[in-house]
Amino acid sequence: MIDGQTIMKTVFVLWHTYKSAGEEDESKLIGIYESQDAAERAEERTRKLRGFIDHPEDFIIDAYEVGKDQWTGGFVRMKHEK
Repeated sequence: MIDGQTIMKTVFVLWHTYKSAGEEDESKLIGIYESQDAAERAEERTRKLRGFIDHPEDFIIDAYEVGKDQWTGGFVRMKHEK
């Protein structure tokens, strides 16, 4: 808190998510960054790596406020049939 004001810190999370051959989502947390720009630079570095180069459009950058609940609605368990 500075001068009675709460300062919210935002972080930027870089994910790579795609459907695998088995049609299941494959997700990898690449990293957590202090700015959108830093996350975008990490994406550029990562998209050149083995595996990622085959799925260059499957990166997602999400912004999250630190200290704030992100998932507030509960969850439902889904059963996958094979």
